[in-house]
Amino acid sequence: MATTRMKKIIKHLPVLLDEVIENLSIKKDGIYVDATFGRGGHANAILERLNTKGKLVAFDKDPEAITFAQQQFSNDPRVIFCHSSFSQLKNNLTSLEFAGKVNGILFDLGVSSPQLEDASRGFSFMREGQLDMRMNTTAGMTAAEWLAEVEEKKLADVLWTLGEERFSRRIARAVVEKRAMTPIKTTLQLAEIIKNAIPKRDQGKHPATRSFQAIRIFINQELDDLEQGLQAAYEVLAHHGRMLVISFHSLEDRIVKRFIQQYERGEKIPAKLPVKHQHHLPKLKHIGRAIKPTVEEIAVNPRARSAVLRIAEKLS
Repeated sequence: MATTRMKKIIKHLPVLLDEVIENLSIKKDGIYVDATFGRGGHANAILERLNTKGKLVAFDKDPEAITFAQQQFSNDPRVIFCHSSFSQLKNNLTSLEFAGKVNGILFDLGVSSPQLEDASRGFSFMREGQLDMRMNTTAGMTAAEWLAEVEEKKLADVLWTLGEERFSRRIARAVVEKRAMTPIKTTLQLAEIIKNAIPKRDQGKHPATRSFQAIRIFINQELDDLEQGLQAAYEVLAHHGRMLVISFHSLEDRIVKRFIQQYERGEKIPAKLPVKHQHHLPKLKHIGRAIKPTVEEIAVNPRARSAVLRIAEKLS
């Protein structure tokens, strides 16, 4: 079983790999951060371009990802592992004395293919497994535990705001009614409740897609982590260091786009105040347009279908 899973992990395909490597503008002796290591597809490509003086710091909440990283790179002195959310990026890099020296940071957001394929993690509505959904399986409340006690209105609000689910109230009501009869503990059990609660389905999309996304984002506080991670990334980047973010849904991409725009404009200062221009210079500049995968990449790696890559460079 373990061998089969490892084979699946090794075949994991990194999204927009060529575009990421090109836009990181990698220096051979630079310091780089993979804020979402996953199974190391992007990390491997970065390491291939570093010399013995270069460094790669690999972050991941998921203990399985860190275990995999240690197995693959334990003999490589260029790699440093951090079992941590990227929201703690600044603290970790400051302790390593890398703050202000980082040449490039990559965020590859969302859930990874190995996490989806492992039914026991509870991310997939297509496979039977315990309703966990935690990125970090060593801490926090599982999705099953949360669904057992969440108020109907709160659940509906989460499904609407984090999943943009138009039938959020129907689904929340169905969940509360069902749990009164029997505990909701598995993925297929929840998926069936959602499917039965929705009167109209989008063609080509599973009816549980948005709800599972919303619950996962809430359980892992993904959007809060992203906002903190972007701020931390800006603070640890070197002058002309680059920040690359791959997002997979509009909520993430909106946060990334807004962050870059805000730092590109500089601080808003009332026109009548005697403040010199240099006091509110832009702090970031966006590099090119948002990049999306080619038809060819999507054919090989369907996970890339909704990916959007945004790039920014630190100016001050």
